[in-house]
Amino acid sequence: MGKKMWGGRFSKKTDPLVEEFTRSIQYDKKLAIYDLLGSMIHVSILQEAGYITSKESSRLLAGLKSIAKNIKTRKIIDNKYEDIHTYIQNELQRKVADIALKLHTCRSRNDQVVFATKLYCKDEIAILKTEILELTKALIHLVNKNKGIIIPGFTHMQHAQVVYLKDYLLAYTAMLKRDLIRLESISKNIEITLGAGALAGTPIISVKYNVGLQKYLTGLSTLAIYPLKVKAVNNSIDAVSDRDFVIEIISALSILAMHLSRLSEDLIIWSTKEFDFVEIDEAFCTGSSLMPQKKNPDVLELIRGYAGRLYGNLVSVLTMMKGLPLAYNRDMQLDKEPLFDSFEIVSKELRVLAGLIKTLKFNKAKIEQHLKDESLYATDLVYYLVNKKIPFKNAHTIVGKLVRYSLDSGIQIKDMPESLLKKFSDKFVKKEIVKLFDPLVSVGSKKSIKR
Repeated sequence: MGKKMWGGRFSKKTDPLVEEFTRSIQYDKKLAIYDLLGSMIHVSILQEAGYITSKESSRLLAGLKSIAKNIKTRKIIDNKYEDIHTYIQNELQRKVADIALKLHTCRSRNDQVVFATKLYCKDEIAILKTEILELTKALIHLVNKNKGIIIPGFTHMQHAQVVYLKDYLLAYTAMLKRDLIRLESISKNIEITLGAGALAGTPIISVKYNVGLQKYLTGLSTLAIYPLKVKAVNNSIDAVSDRDFVIEIISALSILAMHLSRLSEDLIIWSTKEFDFVEIDEAFCTGSSLMPQKKNPDVLELIRGYAGRLYGNLVSVLTMMKGLPLAYNRDMQLDKEPLFDSFEIVSKELRVLAGLIKTLKFNKAKIEQHLKDESLYATDLVYYLVNKKIPFKNAHTIVGKLVRYSLDSGIQIKDMPESLLKKFSDKFVKKEIVKLFDPLVSVGSKKSIKR
């Protein structure tokens, strides 16, 4: 392990097993650029507070920018260090010698990691926003390509009523819109703070935290999520011990993953031989090592499966946090992998699903076969009788008995003579009810939906 940021009170070397067990750089190196940005801001804070000179500030900034450039171009970080903060401190000392030892004045890794993680989250949410919008566009494009298609709607996985395909697909865009609003709200509520120290604050009492901030952003941020406001902490203990924002994000991502899983499940079902509503392009399917005929929707199945992993990530962080006393505890290091993993999974899912959606082709002939099922129009028959002044519950019972008779006798309702229909209700007029078994008539009778 590289040179540590602590150790003066220790007389023994750390056991190699402990070093390996406590090391986090293998995953928290994702925070490198954000930690460097925090260090650049901290340099200005130290200069303004009089802890370093203007010359020292310039050298520190030059060293930090050099490290940032190396990381962004080579993306090579030595995993022998305890964490990303230690790596940057050691790299800086190699570049600017002992001036680097002044950088950690009035700061703690407890404070650093919160700053870097929050900034990382803001960036990742901004990236997800564009990916959610891309999937939404893909769905809307699919809607526009298939205008007018009517499909069976399902409840309990049984034929229920006919609906427009566009309404079915736009239900998922409505879910994605809520996902986007949730994530934007979380990002907006994440306050970027400095000055908590380890837990008790620092000797710096009056600092303009936004001084010179904008000039450090160029080339460091992933996206233009700025102007960024860095605030002094309201409560230093809460600042270093709070991980609500991590839990909220993984929760929102879990809900988003659940929506993607539901969409995937519908497409899996629709692509089966039994349904055959939709064809998924071969470029987004895989084959079998044994059965040469297979064309498997593995992408969709993995999206469905990954939802469980995101739920696990959420539960792991909730469980980790539930019994922690204030303030910082090393347990909190374990929020990173679930957070990073959740962002990565959802980002990949959004991108691959948007690509798959663009290739879908609907089998109109097969869908039309399903639309011949008279049970899809049973509710229309109920409203037919309601419009004839029969109370709804009575009408519901009449049509239920009529459907039962049709199933038992093997005679379709529209093929029954009027004399037989009137045994169920004298309000039935065959030439009127035959028209009700038309998908267009059925969807057109629904007035509550904005079209």
